[in-house]
Amino acid sequence: MAKYKNSRILPTVLVVVIVIIAIVALISGARAIFFSGSSSKQEVTDTTVASLLSTVDSSSVSMSVRGPIVADENFHSYRIVVSPTSRQITTYNGYLGTIIAQKTLGNNTAAYEQFVNALNLAKMTAGNEPKDQENNDVRGICATGKLSEFSILSNEMSVETLWTSTCDGSKGTLRASAPQLSSLFTTQIPDAEKLIRAVSL
Repeated sequence: MAKYKNSRILPTVLVVVIVIIAIVALISGARAIFFSGSSSKQEVTDTTVASLLSTVDSSSVSMSVRGPIVADENFHSYRIVVSPTSRQITTYNGYLGTIIAQKTLGNNTAAYEQFVNALNLAKMTAGNEPKDQENNDVRGICATGKLSEFSILSNEMSVETLWTSTCDGSKGTLRASAPQLSSLFTTQIPDAEKLIRAVSL
């Protein structure tokens, strides 16, 4: 009688164990499919933030602003680049980038560290950078307004570049406050506003 009971219980236990293993495998598979994308996105974000906060000499950040798309003679733009060793603003005329004025100042690691941490708190890395060059092409965008690009650089090469514009239909990839970021950049260089006003931007 005991042998008969054991022979009936054993297959039941075996089936229960197999069902439990199958459920665990399904849950693990579902997690791998649905959550792997978000974890890899988080890793990319963490890497970008680390690049922004890096204070090695090869690190830098920049803001580039161009005005409306008009005649070559009337087209203006400017760029501010800040690194642990220097701060520079350059204003340009025309689409070929003829330099109108340039101001370069020294910098130090302590000042740069404060600056990039302020940019991070202002969400400079918040955005959706296109992975292919075609979708990151800003030529012709916001022809009647201003277009701003914010870049994290390493050895003068872009780690991440996000953009936005003043045109309602072209909000761009940046998901942070452009005026706040712009203010942080321009206040890094005394008299920056005076140079910008000189090119009607």
